[in-house]
Amino acid sequence: MNFEIGDKIISKKTHPCGGNVWTVTRVGADIKIKCDKCGHVVMIDRVAFEKIVKKKLENDSDEKKK
Repeated sequence: MNFEIGDKIISKKTHPCGGNVWTVTRVGADIKIKCDKCGHVVMIDRVAFEKIVKKKLENDSDEKKK
């Protein structure tokens, strides 16, 4: 799955704050994500990140490309 900066994802497990929606803020060998509910930032390697992703939410920019 390809991820870009600004993509929103839903994680399999909820964050301790209760949120499970995250925004991708950096892409590379490691991926940095920010919790949309509390603002906590986590940097995780790509392999582990792809295991925690449940679903990628559609962006307005994705719809414009189609």
